[in-house]
Amino acid sequence: MTEGRVHSIQSLGTVDGPGVRFVVFTQGCCLRCGCCHNPDTWDMNEDTVFTPEEIVKKALRCREYFGNDGGITFSGGEPLLQADFVRETFELCHSEGINTCLDTSGCVFNDKVKELLEHTDRVLLDFKYTSDELYRANVGCPMSAVEEFLDYLNAKKIPTTLRQVIIPTLNDNEDNILKLKAVVKNHGCVDKIELLPFRKICQVKYDKMKIDFPFKDIPEPTKELMDTLNKLLGGDV
Repeated sequence: MTEGRVHSIQSLGTVDGPGVRFVVFTQGCCLRCGCCHNPDTWDMNEDTVFTPEEIVKKALRCREYFGNDGGITFSGGEPLLQADFVRETFELCHSEGINTCLDTSGCVFNDKVKELLEHTDRVLLDFKYTSDELYRANVGCPMSAVEEFLDYLNAKKIPTTLRQVIIPTLNDNEDNILKLKAVVKNHGCVDKIELLPFRKICQVKYDKMKIDFPFKDIPEPTKELMDTLNKLLGGDV
């Protein structure tokens, strides 16, 4: 049985997919996003080792709270870096009738990821920018990598929620929203879009780790700005 490295677990998450979710935050990330809230998840060699059976055993304790829509979500870090571990966990979840959700940047795409997606009920895809230049400068990967991942989700008809953190001076503009809408128009798998406001509550983590928070001088978006962009977006798909 494959083992995986886990940073933390949240028993009753409400913002990590439909309904109430048992959320597993995996350790390790290959990106260095300027807005990252979890720099403590970057190092692949830290934190606790679990087997898929141990994760599912813990999730089953919360099953009565899942209702019709809830289930288990793997987030990170980047769960695609541990695709075998997540896949085996999702397989066990399905054998127990538990809904599975994958929260990812979509930056990793290979045969192991394809096998994982065969057992994934929904993907929360963090589509960070609509510009390759911004992706390369502020994420560390080309936009094409995420587009390839989304194209595959569309081909497999995997229900997808597209998420984007709105960061003033970078993607808080009409052009970005119109490009985001165009992406969605060409991908029928996307049935929901979520615009999330950039927040700096993670500053304490950077300070504790004695590393620089790249976006420390960028202001948080106002409620009025978020309302304007959501209106332009037109709400959920």
